[in-house]
Amino acid sequence: MSPLLRVLNRFWFQKAPPERPALLRLILGAYVFYYLGARYRMLLKVAASDPKLFKPVGIVSVLKKPLPVPVFRRMLVATFLANVAFMLGIRHRYTGPVFAGLLLWVLSYRNSWSMIYHNDNALVLHALILGLTPSADALSLDALDRAEPPAEAGWRYGWPVKLMSTVTALTYFLAGVAKVAGPLGWRWGDGEALRAQVMVDGLRKELLGDEPAPLAYALHDRLALFKAMGYGSLLLEVGASAALFDGRLSRLWAFNAFAMHWGIYFIMKIKFRYQLSGLIFASFFDLDRALARLERWVAGGKAR
Repeated sequence: MSPLLRVLNRFWFQKAPPERPALLRLILGAYVFYYLGARYRMLLKVAASDPKLFKPVGIVSVLKKPLPVPVFRRMLVATFLANVAFMLGIRHRYTGPVFAGLLLWVLSYRNSWSMIYHNDNALVLHALILGLTPSADALSLDALDRAEPPAEAGWRYGWPVKLMSTVTALTYFLAGVAKVAGPLGWRWGDGEALRAQVMVDGLRKELLGDEPAPLAYALHDRLALFKAMGYGSLLLEVGASAALFDGRLSRLWAFNAFAMHWGIYFIMKIKFRYQLSGLIFASFFDLDRALARLERWVAGGKAR
């Protein structure tokens, strides 16, 4: 094997226990159920909007006109049912792809009525990865139903997790490239552009009858702080791909990206929900080891 292939093999096909993607499946499935459940009425309201507002995007582009609301409601209910089957690991070979496909359709349909919510992209991509890979070989009803011994650690459980982390990092990398490729280039980080963006967002909220974040105006005169945040975000985004090659560095990057989103929320009141929850970064951590420690702690407590 050539040196390049050995590097690629170590990068993509690291061994992992089946519990690692299984835990990610449980976490993502629970989050999607909450996310769609909290928006059930809103999604139906959007689907009943004036057909003139319908501008199909993504896979929904196959439609020439909106779906009848009852049809969309059935698809939404089917998504919830597939979501439960995905989360519990019931016939994952079939329900995994069905759930991922329905989620892609529902969120693309929602984006076809107004602005495109790019923050949903990573969520859908993560669902597609877990839905189309063996993420239910452990911690699932499928695993309980099998008469075979538990699955052993292997590359087939490691590469989906690595792919999820890569997708996450690339979304930030592309955001950084978009800033640098813009008219300001690297000067985007000098603080002026970021401060102007924060002020415009605050004024827009006031004009539309919403309350801007108190910090937006309180920090206006602190250009040095905006400069630090500007170059800090550029470094975090453009350097995201480098974090994939080292475990400790990737976890440090994930923590800082998580903190960045909370900073955005406190300064601009922008809710990137999947990011603010921290779940988008779950693939950067060996959750199976945390689960094993918890099991040992529980077992030790019972022994005492």
